[in-house]
Amino acid sequence: MGERVTLVTGASAGIGTELARVFAANGHRLALTARREDRLAALAQEIAAKGGPAPLVIPCDLTSPDAGATIEAALSAAGVELEYLVNNAGFGLFGKAVQLDRTEQLDMIAVNVRALTELSLRFSDQLIRNKGGILNLGSVAGFLPGPGMAVYYASKAYVISFTEALRKELAPHGVRVTVLCPGPVPSEFQDRAGFKPGVDSVILNVPPKAVAEAGYRGLMADKRVVLPGIGIKIVPFLLRWFPRGFILDAVGRLQLKRS
Repeated sequence: MGERVTLVTGASAGIGTELARVFAANGHRLALTARREDRLAALAQEIAAKGGPAPLVIPCDLTSPDAGATIEAALSAAGVELEYLVNNAGFGLFGKAVQLDRTEQLDMIAVNVRALTELSLRFSDQLIRNKGGILNLGSVAGFLPGPGMAVYYASKAYVISFTEALRKELAPHGVRVTVLCPGPVPSEFQDRAGFKPGVDSVILNVPPKAVAEAGYRGLMADKRVVLPGIGIKIVPFLLRWFPRGFILDAVGRLQLKRS
């Protein structure tokens, strides 16, 4: 058995950076992956300067079909294996699905869905052996239909469903599986998605650091779903009281008026 590490995807910005800091502060050695090597290197240096073990830096584009193999090879070369997997990487695109760039939307599926699924399955043997866990970044959007961000909302619905099912399957092996479902978070996500935060973002806003801390605590406590912030906790409860068609119209009015 090699040294155990926590792999954080999308660690170069936003919630991913904060998740890396939280895990490091709690004594985990990290492996960091994202496309921007310079940011990963700076984060690794920051963590090491605080006295933590130097993180491994694995530059990788998760839209690539070979991403999982690239990450596995880097971990194997370093003589480490996973104890925890943090599938944080993901992005959204704002606009009508039929009008947005098709390739970019398929890239979104590659990162938000395929890469998350592949890494969870690829490293399952190590996670079982080390009695570790998986923290997947979902979204409150996963509980809703999403006209105006159709593919993104659908991808997060997948993340929630997949996480819950995998949790049931891995529980007998002592592996914790948790989905973290924040609402709007001030980060580079909005710029990448192509929209400015609205009133909903102000009301439901929780800082990235607080989201990361809630996610870490939830995983360690073996929670199924983590909803950071009081406003976000109310959303799934409220959805039980309204017909799906009403929710569809309401989200459509909110999102499509921004376009």
